[in-house]
Amino acid sequence: MKDVRAAFRRFWPLTRGDRGWLAMIVACVVVAALAETASILLFAELTDHALKSGSLAAFWGPAGAWLGVAVLGAVVGYLGNSLATWTAERFVLRLRAGVFRHVQTLPPHFFQRHRRGDLVERLTGDVEAIEQMVVSGVVGTVSAAFSALFYAAAALYLRWDLALVTFVLAPLFLLAARRFSGRVAQASTDERTADGAITSVVEESLGAIVLTQAYNRREAEERRLDREACAWMRASVRGARLSELYEQFVEVVETVCVLAVIGLGVWEISAGRLTLGQLLAFAAFVGYLYPPVRNLGQLGLTLTAATAGARRLGELLDARPAVTDPADPVAPWPVRGRVDFDAVTFRYPEADRPSLRDLSLTVAPGELVLVTGPSGAGKSTLAKLLTRFYDPTAGTVRLDGVELTDVPLEFLRTRVTLLPQETLIIDGTIRENIAAGRPDASEAEVVAAARSAAAHSFITALPDGYDTHIAPGTAALSGGQLKRLTIARAMLRASPVLVLDEPTAGLDAAAAHRVVEPLRRLAAGRTTLLITHDMTLAAYADRVLVVEGGRLAAVDQEAVGTQSPSQSATSWSAA
Repeated sequence: MKDVRAAFRRFWPLTRGDRGWLAMIVACVVVAALAETASILLFAELTDHALKSGSLAAFWGPAGAWLGVAVLGAVVGYLGNSLATWTAERFVLRLRAGVFRHVQTLPPHFFQRHRRGDLVERLTGDVEAIEQMVVSGVVGTVSAAFSALFYAAAALYLRWDLALVTFVLAPLFLLAARRFSGRVAQASTDERTADGAITSVVEESLGAIVLTQAYNRREAEERRLDREACAWMRASVRGARLSELYEQFVEVVETVCVLAVIGLGVWEISAGRLTLGQLLAFAAFVGYLYPPVRNLGQLGLTLTAATAGARRLGELLDARPAVTDPADPVAPWPVRGRVDFDAVTFRYPEADRPSLRDLSLTVAPGELVLVTGPSGAGKSTLAKLLTRFYDPTAGTVRLDGVELTDVPLEFLRTRVTLLPQETLIIDGTIRENIAAGRPDASEAEVVAAARSAAAHSFITALPDGYDTHIAPGTAALSGGQLKRLTIARAMLRASPVLVLDEPTAGLDAAAAHRVVEPLRRLAAGRTTLLITHDMTLAAYADRVLVVEGGRLAAVDQEAVGTQSPSQSATSWSAA
């Protein structure tokens, strides 16, 4: 129960704003329980005064009252249940949005350590499990508690001595729930982990379907899915068995209680100390009493199971962003574009060695600097530091002489545009993809950016033009065409500083040639850091820098500057 209390304390504040509705739901629950109690008492009266004597005159009063109470209970029950569902879904929306907002601030290495499918499961199934604890759990607990209280009070009112006899067995429900809770919690944890693993396997396999088919890996992928599915099945069956065992145990205890009540009632009727109506009402109260008590025990199991989701979601919420906005940010200014790396050293979290070591370089406003070197030398790390996905371990990075740690993230990333190595496409129209960096851009601005990126002609050739729907992994456009869409997206932002990370990677020679001119137009007049292995782009650079082992290596700038693109490629290959 300690874990349940800790999880509840963590997520209960999210109900702020809905607590008035929760109070109304509780009120509806109380009224519904009172209506049910009154109905049973009216049934007893109807039995003793109308049914037993066969008097129609004695029927109408209790019958009318019973009907009125039933209608009231139905209306209040409907309102309470509808409001409870609405409040629960509002909580789910709020929690999922908050977790998703937090996840979007986490650094790239976090997503490299966690499987995407498992993260998806945490944002779906685990969020709903927490709702079962915080909202539905509270409503269910209050409902069961008041129902049990009213039924017990009514039973005591009818015959306190018989009621005390039947109450003796009630604690067995709670003891049984406590006995089962630990094993249910473990089964729930295993089931949620396995569910996330299944989602991950399916997503990874579908994302690499070409590899699966080309290398005849279908059976291997099926075995991988089967392994995770079997783990899920074992955990799911174990949890179901425990819950079912608890349910059947409770059924037996309830049967014993009802039989005891009937036996004692027959004895009391034969002695003239109890009427038939009172016995039926008393039996009804006892029969109605045990389900709420049982539900309290079942809620304990549900809350225990929900702690598994709370722990998994807590891991996400406890993960800290690599960078945050400064407490005292500098005021916005017209960025000219000077970039300085001053004695920068950086080591990725959990990495064995630094990616950059005491590196210093300056890029003047409007200058295009090509950065090259072997894979793993630290080139892309420069892009991550300049766009502030990370802060240096030592040294500083400055923009126009201002340390990036003093610049608000939104302002920085509006003034520094990253064109990443991956061709990133969102699920939407071509227009929406181009305008992703500037959603307020006009139609004319979107078209102008597409023209500058040499994309307008192939876009207008499509049946739906700019309204053509594309998605990640789409086959509607070639790799070169998609790359030009991302260049158009970057052009539309018109940022003074540009970071191009392997802009021709994955393109054949013809496609790479077609994106060179749009890249030149994109970089024109902007401070540009061009990170690439493609030395055919060296002829367009003002300077070429080589990074090796996290440091800048010497390079013959004059030799590079006098070579043609093909010669530059040959000289780099020879090196």
